[in-house]
Amino acid sequence: MFPEKIIFIGVATNLVGIFWYLKSIIYGGTKPNLVTWSIWALAPLVGVFLQLKAGAGLSVLGVAMAGFGPLLVVILSMFKKDSIWKITKFDIVCGFFSLIALVLYVLTNKIGISIIFAILSDALAAIPTIKKAWQYPETESSTSYAGGIINNILSLLIIKNWIFSIYSFSIYFIIVNLIIVFCIYRKKFLKAKLT
Repeated sequence: MFPEKIIFIGVATNLVGIFWYLKSIIYGGTKPNLVTWSIWALAPLVGVFLQLKAGAGLSVLGVAMAGFGPLLVVILSMFKKDSIWKITKFDIVCGFFSLIALVLYVLTNKIGISIIFAILSDALAAIPTIKKAWQYPETESSTSYAGGIINNILSLLIIKNWIFSIYSFSIYFIIVNLIIVFCIYRKKFLKAKLT
């Protein structure tokens, strides 16, 4: 068991990753999908509330950071309009179903089931960015996703009460961030294998 204060290393790592991502938006390399990032800002913050209700401690900081970073991305993107990725019908459909899952998340009385809806909401919101990272990896920066991976691994290391409603969000965040990082770098991986 690691000391709870290790979570602050995860939070700092996540903040560094987000600030590099924001820098990439400012300089025109990264173009976030606002459907994804808006829901990513909302869903984890609701998740923190439910995790605290379930008895989580400092381990919720990892999930809270998963909402705070996207909130900064959305705010910056509103001021730098040329950085926003074009929203498609596909994005809107994903966002719509993501919001339905988020509403079900809030309305469900059983914490374990509501967490599943929260993860589903976040995953549906992630699909447009996963698709964009797969097709146009140059429009993404891996820094915030790498920070999210480290942050949530450290969150898992300090959990005292291993129940689904406390550990599930962190495991999900690790998986989805790994998928996005793979999508961003898959062409480079393939080139390296071919040479």
